[in-house]
Amino acid sequence: MTQVIPHLVNRLVIDADDTFDNVRQRYESLVPAIDFVELVEVVKTGDLEALHAYTADRTPHSFAIFWTLDTSPVMRLSGHQLRAVTYLMGNNVIAETMFRHDPGIMLYAPLRTAIYETAAGGVQISIDQPSNKFASFGDPRIAEVGAQLDAKVANLLRLMGLPVPPELITA
Repeated sequence: MTQVIPHLVNRLVIDADDTFDNVRQRYESLVPAIDFVELVEVVKTGDLEALHAYTADRTPHSFAIFWTLDTSPVMRLSGHQLRAVTYLMGNNVIAETMFRHDPGIMLYAPLRTAIYETAAGGVQISIDQPSNKFASFGDPRIAEVGAQLDAKVANLLRLMGLPVPPELITA
């Protein structure tokens, strides 16, 4: 059986009134990278409480970077001077609260973000709105976590000194 599940997602594009390097530095200081060697060692212990503690220690603002791709060097080979970096950002403890209801959520967890220079000379950060993506699973428990992620993304943007799109603010 094949299912087709149409759903709309808001791509949030936030103008950053700062340089690419400064926006990237602020993002990476607030969303630290996970050390996979350490993470694997914690998982090997089989101690769920240790995993939760490890995650909490490394996600001071709810999220950690699981993967980074700086496309700039590759694009420069084709003559492009604008810089762009994309991240997979998330929290394994939060993802598990959805995974228990539907492992398919891993299509959208971790969240994907991008910081890039624009042709007009600006810098933007983009992310698809989490609540839109997770609501597509049709499970109110997953949708609720998606709404919580909206609030966490809004908080991250505030901490970065960036405007918060009204779509991220729940009533």
